[in-house]
Amino acid sequence: MSVTTQAIQSFQRIDNARHRTLIGALVKKLHEYINEVQLTEAEWLQAIQFLTKTGQLCHEQRQEYILLSDVLGISMLVDEINHQKSEAQTPSTVFGPFFIENMPLRQFADSIVVEGGQHRPLLIKGNIRNIQGEAIANAYIDIWQTANNGMYSGQDTEQQIDNLRGVFVSQDDGAYAVKSMLPVSYQIPSDGTVGQLLNYAKRSFWRPAHIHFKIVAEGYQPLVTHLFLENDKYLQNDAVFGVKDRLIVSHVSKQADVQSQALYGLDCDYDLIEYDFILSGV
Repeated sequence: MSVTTQAIQSFQRIDNARHRTLIGALVKKLHEYINEVQLTEAEWLQAIQFLTKTGQLCHEQRQEYILLSDVLGISMLVDEINHQKSEAQTPSTVFGPFFIENMPLRQFADSIVVEGGQHRPLLIKGNIRNIQGEAIANAYIDIWQTANNGMYSGQDTEQQIDNLRGVFVSQDDGAYAVKSMLPVSYQIPSDGTVGQLLNYAKRSFWRPAHIHFKIVAEGYQPLVTHLFLENDKYLQNDAVFGVKDRLIVSHVSKQADVQSQALYGLDCDYDLIEYDFILSGV
């Protein structure tokens, strides 16, 4: 009996049928890959060291394994398999490695910019709706983005941890509003194992400018997505393959008026993005 057969059979006593399938298939495919490429002992050890260093880089504010999954296209493949069962719903995309739990709960039209000096405000507003067009109240909207230096709080130790992060709740009519600033294109971290891999492959590190959203509402499938700025030069060459056409948005320049000041607390000129997020039921 071959070592591959022995290894696969050794996991057949797992009680959970799904787990038994997952582990058995993984062992089978790994053995097939090793046989196909005729892996050397030196290459095997190098792979072990790479994975070890990847794990050592992970902490509460950084997930190097998610970043590795992203640049290998695995994250987007899992996304394709598990989402977009309804064409009406807002497309999902990669989660990314820099999400932080338990960020401050903010009020309608609050700003997520808590430091960073003078900036031109960006207003992001719209509605959370279901695929029938009905308003979804009390949806929790987690938002995060980079600062002007292209780094997220948690990644950048100079930033306050809640800078450019926050959780909003949709109103009774499904409306949400967030004040921020325009995001910038940035390079994913190059100081870890993923950076070493991309350098070796002579691949781009750049991500187009975007804002992250995680939306959760009772009775609906959670949505993890981005909004990308149109005309960004990296839209066609995203390092993590995360761009989808329906997530590309325009922003328009607006002048402050009585309504914008009353509704959103804006007393100066600002940029505006309007976008409705559509959720599918569970």
